[in-house]
Amino acid sequence: QVQLVETGGGLVQAGDSLRLSCAASGSGFVDYNLAWFRQAPGKERECVAAIDWAGVGTHYLHSVTGRFFISRDNSAQSVYLRLNSLEPEDTAVYYCAADDNWGQLLYGHPDYWGQGTQVTVSS
Repeated sequence: QVQLVETGGGLVQAGDSLRLSCAASGSGFVDYNLAWFRQAPGKERECVAAIDWAGVGTHYLHSVTGRFFISRDNSAQSVYLRLNSLEPEDTAVYYCAADDNWGQLLYGHPDYWGQGTQVTVSS
């Protein structure tokens, strides 16, 4: 069992940066692949970035490649998402997720979800 809590969202202007953090509690954190999803009003939830259990393999949504960066710190049981050059289209609730199956994680069916943190980007 893993519990996930996101922090770091807020209201920013276009071009600004944010860092989202997701702290995990429970056992087996090092065995989990981790991801950040987002859901904008009226849109489906999408996987923004993912990182494998070893911290070696990553995956990014095409529209954020080169702007967003995912990382993890197993000693701190945390995963982070650095959001640079934010655009109004990045406005959404951002969720942290975990699963020991990479495919299940990327396809949006992870075993564990956080409660989400709101990111709002004004133009």
